[in-house]
Formats: sequence, structure tokens, C-alpha cells
Amino acid sequence: MQKIIDESVQGTTLSPKKLKSNGRKLYIESYGCQMNFSDSEIVASILANEGFDTTQELNEADLVLINTCSIREKAELTVRKRLEKFNAVKKYRPQMKVGVLGCMAERLKHQFLEEEKIVDMVVGPDAYKDLPNLVQEIDEGRNAVNVILSKEETYGDVAPVRLNSNGITALVSITRGCDNMCTFCVVPFTRGRERSRDPQSIVEEVNDLWDKGFKEITLLGQNVDSYLWYGGGLKKDYSKASDMEKAMAVDFAQLLENVALAQPKMRIRFSTSNPQDMTLDVIRIMAKYDNICNYVHLPVQSGSNRILKAMNRLHTREEYFELIDNIRKIIPDVGISQDMISGFPTETEADHQDTLSLLEYVKYDYGFMYAYSERPGTMAARNLEDDVPLETKKRRLAEIIALQRNHCQERTAQHLGKTQEVLIEGPSKKSDKHWMGRNSQNTVAVFPKEDYKVGDFVMVRMDSCTSATLLGEAVGRVQ
Repeated sequence: MQKIIDESVQGTTLSPKKLKSNGRKLYIESYGCQMNFSDSEIVASILANEGFDTTQELNEADLVLINTCSIREKAELTVRKRLEKFNAVKKYRPQMKVGVLGCMAERLKHQFLEEEKIVDMVVGPDAYKDLPNLVQEIDEGRNAVNVILSKEETYGDVAPVRLNSNGITALVSITRGCDNMCTFCVVPFTRGRERSRDPQSIVEEVNDLWDKGFKEITLLGQNVDSYLWYGGGLKKDYSKASDMEKAMAVDFAQLLENVALAQPKMRIRFSTSNPQDMTLDVIRIMAKYDNICNYVHLPVQSGSNRILKAMNRLHTREEYFELIDNIRKIIPDVGISQDMISGFPTETEADHQDTLSLLEYVKYDYGFMYAYSERPGTMAARNLEDDVPLETKKRRLAEIIALQRNHCQERTAQHLGKTQEVLIEGPSKKSDKHWMGRNSQNTVAVFPKEDYKVGDFVMVRMDSCTSATLLGEAVGRVQ
């Protein structure tokens, strides 16, 4: 649940990219969090070297891949419906091969390949470099599978093709896996143990993106705050590192500073943070550099200490409040967003009221809120009965969403009357005469196009707002 699921981009296909030497067509759909969309770009890069162009036309594809998410039951049901569609196409295109990538691969490999026989290939998140071998296997008529989790793989040496991007913003993966073992979450089981990417390769990727015209990057990981590079290997093995390795180690605050210094005009964001690992060193670095956005996504999941303990969240509500207070002392105009789960096993009405009171205390800019969905294989599924009735979950979720909507309106309105820097990302969804971009706090702003263009940094005077969108007038470009 710590991963941000943007419902508006679910099922997005990679944009076409044609290389002269390539003759086969690759179609990829992506579901789930930003990590999955980033991984799809890595897969496209690997398969481009194997003779595959990307296409957005399913009917012309030779290889169809679906990058999957296991975080909620809804995501898995969506993937299954898409696989049914792909198999319907296969009936009149028998040469087309279908593969499943990502988080569902490990959990459902036997069902997909052996029991239901609905795919030709299953590939886990750490096995994408094996795709050339796996494609050869299915080309020769055999099913192929590799879901082995790695202790080293970070794909730091693979330059992703930026096909999901608008050419202005890009994702840069810095860690893989997670060690936190929250009881509701499948990520440690589907993506393995946490390991960090070589910081030099990250800086080089950011430099390359700037050279290609990108203006904003998001440093990405299941838990970016626990980034720790000490020469390679798992985060949990850091205690065994040599004195020299520890002396040369780079943590997230240092990485963030290195990236900010490498490209002073590049806007920098990061996601996702975990309260137990977020340090004030990171916040101080944010405050020090103007090109690091004043925005933190800080999932809390519940306002009840009892439920937080049952979730194996290694913080209390009081510690979370202290962290929020300290962040706002250092960056008074910071934007903060949340993840919240309603109806976790054993949650009482008193626990729910604790969540509402936490929302009232923090007043988030916006949030990602879900009813609890039991995921097979997690500690909660093994040890806790999913005992909160669905109707109760829905009612509590509705109350959380309603309160968050009020806070969103309140927080958005705080920008009114200010003139703020906005990076133009593209046209407004509602008007082709307006641009859309975001301010430092990640709030969407819409304003008339005039003579500005995508990729411009523009100073915008915020005149009015809806509950989540600022409406304003541009007053000039940022030089």
C-alpha cells in the first residue's frame, strides 16, 4: 500500500518507438505503481536490442507483455480480464506470444502457465535481463519462466527507453525491493530484499535526462529514505560491511544533494517515503536546494497505535506527529500527502476515530485511500482474520475521503494570491486553450497557454481554485 497507484494511468501502453534494425512488434501494458511503469521502460530497452519495436496496436503485436500489480485484488482482476482479451486475439493471431511481468508473476506463475495455460511466459521483477533467453524459449514453442529474486539486480546499467514520459518528467529508480515487512503488503515477497543502486549511475542517468531535454525527475523506490549504497549488496547486510565501505557509504540525504548539485536547474522529487526511515537530514537538504521540490509523500496507513502495531509499522502516531511538526518547522510551505487503509483486521470504531483525528491534525494536501484488501501470502492474511464487514470498510473509507477532500480544498486555497513557479507538463485535460503543470508542492495549476510551451518554467499568479486545482495567470517565464 505504500506504492502510489495512479488510477488515471492504469493499463497505459508504451508509446511506439521504431529502430531501423527491428522487425518485430512489442506491446506492453502497465498496471500498479510508478515502479512498474519504470520497469516497463527497462523491459522495452532490453527487448529493443533483441529486435522489438514498441507498438500501441495490440492486433499487430508479436509479443504482448502485461506488467502486473498484486497490491489490491482489483488490480489482479483487471489483469485477468486483459489476459482473456489477449487470448481472444491469439485465436486469430496464433503466432502472438503473451507474457506476464512483475509482481503477480511469482505468486501466480503455476496458475498462469500450468493450470490455466493463459500465458506463454512469466517473468519476475528481477529477471528482465533474462528476457532474450526467455523469448527464445517461447519462439521455440516452450513455455518460459524466471521469477528468481536477486540480491544484486538494480538495472543500474540499463538505460530505460522513455516511452511513458511526456518528454519533460521522468522516473529514475534508485532502490529495489523492501525490508519493512508491513503485514498488509506483498512487496517484500514479490520484489525481494532491499538493495540500492550505485549513486554514480543515478547521477549519470539524471545528467543524460537533462541533456535530452527533461526538466523534472522523480527518484523512485519502494522506500527511498532507506537508500544506502556501500558498494553493492543488500541493505540488511550493511552491518557486515568493512570500515572502508561504511566510510564511503552514501545515504539518501547525500544522494539527494549529489543529484541537486549535478543539475541545479533540474526539478527533483522523490517517492515513496516511510516515516520510520525519513530523517530530518533529508528535509534539511530539501530546504537547502531550490531545485528540490517542497513535497513529501509520507504514508501513515492508520491513525491508531494498535492498528499500526498490527500492521508492523515501526512508528507510533505520536512519533509521526513529531516528524510532521519538524518537517513543517524546516519547510513551512511543504506539501504532504498520505496513504491510508480503512478496515484493517480488528479495526474498531475507536481505531477509525483515531485515523480521523490524525487527518485533522496533519491536514494533508491530498491522499491515496483504500479499503483493506487481503493479499494472499502476506503476514496479515496468514495470521489475521479479515473481520471488518465490507459495508463498514466502505463507510469508514467514505468518511476518510470526505474529510481529506475538505483538507485538500483548504490546503489548495492556501496558495491563492501567491505567484509560484510551475513547470508546464502538457495541455489541460479540460481545455485545449490552457496549460497544466504543478507547483513545488505538487499541486496542479492550470492557466492560459499564451505563447508558452511544454517544458517552460513559468511564474503563475494563483487567482482561484477548485478543491484540488489552482487556476491562475502566467506572469512570465523563469529565466
